[in-house]
Amino acid sequence: MWNSDDLKQTLRRIDGLGYKAYKDLRGSYDFVDYTLIIDHVQGDPFASPSRVRVQVPQKAAGFPEDTYRNKSREIALRDFLTRCFNAACRGFVNGKRGIGKSGIISMDRPGQEILKRTSVFVSAQYLEARFVMGLPAFGRRIAGRHAEDMFFEELPRIVESSLFFRNLNEKELYEHIKTAEDADFLRNRLQEIGIVAFVADGAVLPRVTGIDPRPLRGENVVPFRSPESLRIEMELPNRGTITGMGIPEGVTLIVGGGYHGKSTLLSALELGVYNHIPKDGRELVVSGPSTVKIRAEDGRRIEKVDISPFITNLPFGQDTREFSTEDASGSTSQAANIIEALEVGARVLLIDEDTSATNFMIRDHRMQELVSKEREPITPFIDKVRQLYSDLGVSTILVIGGSGDYFDVADRVICMLEYRPIDMTGEARAIAEKYRAERTSEGGEHFGHITRRIPLAQSFDPSRGRREVRISPKGLQSIAFGTHNIDLGAVEQLVDTSQTRAIGDAIHYATGFMDGKKTLNEIVEEVMNAVKESGLNVLSPRPVGDYAVFRAHELAAAINRLRTLAVRQDRGNSGMG
Repeated sequence: MWNSDDLKQTLRRIDGLGYKAYKDLRGSYDFVDYTLIIDHVQGDPFASPSRVRVQVPQKAAGFPEDTYRNKSREIALRDFLTRCFNAACRGFVNGKRGIGKSGIISMDRPGQEILKRTSVFVSAQYLEARFVMGLPAFGRRIAGRHAEDMFFEELPRIVESSLFFRNLNEKELYEHIKTAEDADFLRNRLQEIGIVAFVADGAVLPRVTGIDPRPLRGENVVPFRSPESLRIEMELPNRGTITGMGIPEGVTLIVGGGYHGKSTLLSALELGVYNHIPKDGRELVVSGPSTVKIRAEDGRRIEKVDISPFITNLPFGQDTREFSTEDASGSTSQAANIIEALEVGARVLLIDEDTSATNFMIRDHRMQELVSKEREPITPFIDKVRQLYSDLGVSTILVIGGSGDYFDVADRVICMLEYRPIDMTGEARAIAEKYRAERTSEGGEHFGHITRRIPLAQSFDPSRGRREVRISPKGLQSIAFGTHNIDLGAVEQLVDTSQTRAIGDAIHYATGFMDGKKTLNEIVEEVMNAVKESGLNVLSPRPVGDYAVFRAHELAAAINRLRTLAVRQDRGNSGMG
């Protein structure tokens, strides 16, 4: 290991030389209070910035053991420090100097969710921060004096203000970690008390806009308040006693007029699989970890999915037990999305009629009379939703405003009125009794098979041009995997591009488990277990600072949307409802 003076001398020696001379900086440097590690130096000013780490001994950083004593607190602390580092970069970096990415110092930037990331690590021995620096140049010549300012003026101030306990806002730090700990505690209790989701009284569900996830503020914002019939009381380790709405297992309808908050409630439940930062409004809106949002997805590719529980007898004898298509319809895509979610262990399905295929959701009695079941391939969801619960133990929360026939299959009905939930289960049942449904159930006696599939490793090719592996996220909803693009636009529970980045590399990592025998579910479990045991670092041979944790469901969804995917079915490993 060199010392900081060695770095300064190198910067002065290469000042004004060609940009590639920056490669001489790679290595570790002792800065007394911390160690600076330059892992990778960019090839030119326009390339991805250089990858840098800082390690601070815990003896100097001074974080009390109770700030990271369990997994919830540790992840929240790492998230908090990531936010502090980002804020310090904005405060101390003088800005762009030179061409390309010159002068940048930045770290992975979190949103409203508290996610496990690779930007900061904390242990009893040391703290490590991973970030990038755009090494400055004018033209293609090294701006050594500017780089010296970055390493010896700006970076020390960033590190000192964001990675040492004594310089942080202690009250905000503890609020951050206690908020995450309470949410995890609550989420872990859901199954034990027989509910699939919880929405705390006082929660603020509306967001600023559809693309701005911050909480909406103002006098017209209505805090959530549970109906008495669904209100439960919970005791949290930090906040103490809270109350809110518990949604029981089974089939739940969310109804109400347009613009009264139905989809807003469902959206909050959709993202309740993640912890949220203090003052987000949804800090204590939690859903089970295997809650999956389902929608129609016209045009997606489907590879050998058994959609026969929903669709059979297609024209020209097309076999729906091994259904494949390059261009799925709304109904076939929604059917496949449900089966694929069940294949990897979904326990709760969230569905909004606004993003569903109408003919997949309902066939009323008049249409049944006009087009007999013998001539209709689709078994609508209304005739399968109860079997999902009775046969497979899978609950459904469904936003619906256009068909009261669903009253017949619901365990409860929550009506949103001016953003306030009202339990109208009794009224809905009375209406269902008064106006007997004239439609005939088409669902049969059981839900049907969940046929497992075995991915074939040879169908995964991450190479492009001279690169054996070329995988990169293209924003939140797309992954470039070799020469192909994986479209994740309909995978609505992704919230961070760093998740997308990690998923892309996780797909490549998953191929190591593809032996022609393991099912998709088993392969995904292998990947998730490796991440759980060894961290996200296992996905890359080099230190990466911009991964964020993902769920098995999103990894499987990405694999299923790879257009080169080839599988064979494992009919000896099928579940039966």
